[in-house]
Amino acid sequence: MSVFQRILVAVDPSPARRSAVRLAAEVAKLAGAEVRVVHVIASAASVTAIVPLEEDTEAQAVLDEALTALRGEGVKAEGTLLRGLTTQVAAAISETAEEFGADLIVLSPHHRSAAQALFDPRVSDAVAHHTDTAILLAPESPDQD
Repeated sequence: MSVFQRILVAVDPSPARRSAVRLAAEVAKLAGAEVRVVHVIASAASVTAIVPLEEDTEAQAVLDEALTALRGEGVKAEGTLLRGLTTQVAAAISETAEEFGADLIVLSPHHRSAAQALFDPRVSDAVAHHTDTAILLAPESPDQD
């Protein structure tokens, strides 16, 4: 029996999601693990309003693409959409991993300058601080648009 039986892969609208999904599929096939895909539909809060950063149809398409890719590789996969402010995305991913009983979380890091990271930490960094679950960061792929 493999150490990884339940893998959570978090996806977002960026092209980097494809690397995370491919990596999750590879690990799941090797381990015989099941995968849950989570996508948080983020919103930004201003002084007067909460503004969605993505349309529901776009979010569903991101989730569906990931599920199709995983299932196409023979991986047992399910998915869920969540909503949250940009400041809540990492916590939502961590909570979903805990609820799912994930042994591994697969994420795609977004590379930023040191100044950007200071004012807006990467989700992958924030998830690492919210969980005790193992985290695997998918390397960027040259075919990412």
